[in-house]
Amino acid sequence: MRYISRKELVIPKRAKDAIKGDSGKVLVIGGSGDYVGALALAGIAALRAGVDWVTVAAPEKVGWAINALSPDLVVKKFGCRDFTEKFSAPLLQFEKNFDAVLIGNGLGLKAKGFANNYIKNSIKPLVIDADGIKAVGLQDCNNSILTPHHGELRVLLENSGISKETISSVSDKRIGIQKRAEKIGGILKKKFPSSKIVILLKGPIDAIISKNDIAYNKTGNPGMAKAGTGDVLAGLCAGFLGQGLSLFQSAVNAAYINGALGDLLLKKKKGYWFIASDLVKDREHICSSTYVLQ
Repeated sequence: MRYISRKELVIPKRAKDAIKGDSGKVLVIGGSGDYVGALALAGIAALRAGVDWVTVAAPEKVGWAINALSPDLVVKKFGCRDFTEKFSAPLLQFEKNFDAVLIGNGLGLKAKGFANNYIKNSIKPLVIDADGIKAVGLQDCNNSILTPHHGELRVLLENSGISKETISSVSDKRIGIQKRAEKIGGILKKKFPSSKIVILLKGPIDAIISKNDIAYNKTGNPGMAKAGTGDVLAGLCAGFLGQGLSLFQSAVNAAYINGALGDLLLKKKKGYWFIASDLVKDREHICSSTYVLQ
């Protein structure tokens, strides 16, 4: 198993004469009547990854709530409670202004048709998380990072036309993460050879999987097994992707740094008392995490 080390991280550099936008713009699509916080966490995490600009696209009431949560996020509001398929076309047009797109955080299952249509037709590098994952199969994705936990992975494979026997084999709790990751890599290579897909499988040990490479991440701790930490992870992926890093490198950076921030918080709080927003809201935590970049 090849574990990620901090030496493998690639942090984009800024030119001395850089202007706003040179380090990328990210669009984050999600939110619903029931879920607001996930979208805000993801958007702020993308900014913390170093991207210059993040616009959040959300249903109107969700958008106003996000405005109240953070002055750093630009919010594009749509007149709905939940996204429906009719919003795919305007958002596919709107995405032209951005370098990468994150979709799925807080989206809700009512937006499944919208998510499927958008993902299949997007021409931008994508990060697909949460309910976005449940809306598609691997055949619908290209130039994409998908960030499932084990339950979402099963749904993704079912949506991808993978046999029940293969899904059961991949989902077998008796096999370790290495065998599971190798099986997933085999599926990507055999079934979807022409697609550019990276799966960041979340767990006690994260696996970053493409058809040609696998890396493992062991930063992080059990305190991160709570709501919102996955939204931060997805936002970090999008932030690095928006700065021009590859799918695989963006996922490697995000997994390692997200876990390292959790480890710093565990040490500072002297226990598992931290929450997902602690990973991104406190400048001290972000600045302290620079040890992983040295």
